Amino acid sequence: MNTDRITLTGLRVRGRHGVLATERRAGQEFVVDATLHLDTRAAAAADDLASTVDYAALAQQLTDIVAGEACALIETVAERLAAACLDDDRVQAVDITLHKPSAPIPLDFADVSVSITRSRR
Repeated sequence: MNTDRITLTGLRVRGRHGVLATERRAGQEFVVDATLHLDTRAAAAADDLASTVDYAALAQQLTDIVAGEACALIETVAERLAAACLDDDRVQAVDITLHKPSAPIPLDFADVSVSITRSRR
């Protein structure tokens, strides 16, 4: 696998994911970190956005997923985010971390997250 990476960190999106009815009704903030593994040499040589992943478009696509259809589990949302990243044939693998900093846990905590890695097989 190539070692080039494009990373989008800290994308904040309001979504309605969770097991509890209150989470689906009220919604809460989720934070997405995505690292795409791809070969960026052609884009660098041509200095051409069309030769690489447009991270602004990627951010919008990931936002649409998190803000879209509600899921019970953040594992499901993370899987959808990874699949969307792999829709671009240039992306060889993706690391996704989906944070749920306001998860309904009645204890003092900083964050809950799920991290997955998916690649072309």
